[in-house]
Amino acid sequence: MRVVAIDWSGRAAGAERYIWLAEVCDGRLVDLRDGLRREAVVAWLVEDRPDVVGLDFAFSFPAWWCAARGWTHVEDVWAAARDEGEAWLAACDAPFWGRPGKRRPADGEPLRRTERDDARGAKSVFQIGGAGSVGTGSIRGMPHLLTLAEAGFAVWPFSAGRPLVVEIYPRALTGPLRKSRRAERAAALERFRGEQPAGLLARATGSEDAFDAAVSALAMARHPGELASLAPGGDIEGAIWRPLSS
Repeated sequence: MRVVAIDWSGRAAGAERYIWLAEVCDGRLVDLRDGLRREAVVAWLVEDRPDVVGLDFAFSFPAWWCAARGWTHVEDVWAAARDEGEAWLAACDAPFWGRPGKRRPADGEPLRRTERDDARGAKSVFQIGGAGSVGTGSIRGMPHLLTLAEAGFAVWPFSAGRPLVVEIYPRALTGPLRKSRRAERAAALERFRGEQPAGLLARATGSEDAFDAAVSALAMARHPGELASLAPGGDIEGAIWRPLSS
């Protein structure tokens, strides 16, 4: 099984310095690199077609907002992000928040069910500014899910098959740690020492983004049976994939 995990970025400029791609083939880390813009990453995936791809951004919005917008299929969500996403980011109107002077709205559940149940500590996709915000990367990621689906990728849990794309939350795969501390990143990678190329593990300690990509790919690759048995299901909100077994 070839597994790719991508630590995404929502930056408008210079995203290629923060997007990291990690590839694991039959349990062994074989590639860990940055330098590709979002469009180039997706083009590589379409051409190279790894078995499973993990992307660390939200694949949809809370169901109540999807219903309010009249979206009945997740493809409607992705198409709206493609057509309207930059306007959402520029205006930061409710339900979005996080830009200067834009406080979190008092009404409307900010989290999807999967963020409450499967990803303790996850931020709301509506937060598009401030510490730990994930909304910008998600809004700029969703249109690429449409591209991947049109290229024949299954996007779980909306569909299943191979090649397969799943939403990941790195903290659910790396375990708790203070990721900003290099010593803690190195300690977390110790469990792979001896199994993986020392040079790539050393590269993974070099930045938070490289670390998240590498550990996510390695953790995913340890659960080939679970990934292979995924079936479609759930609602328009989507779901974060996390291993059922340790």
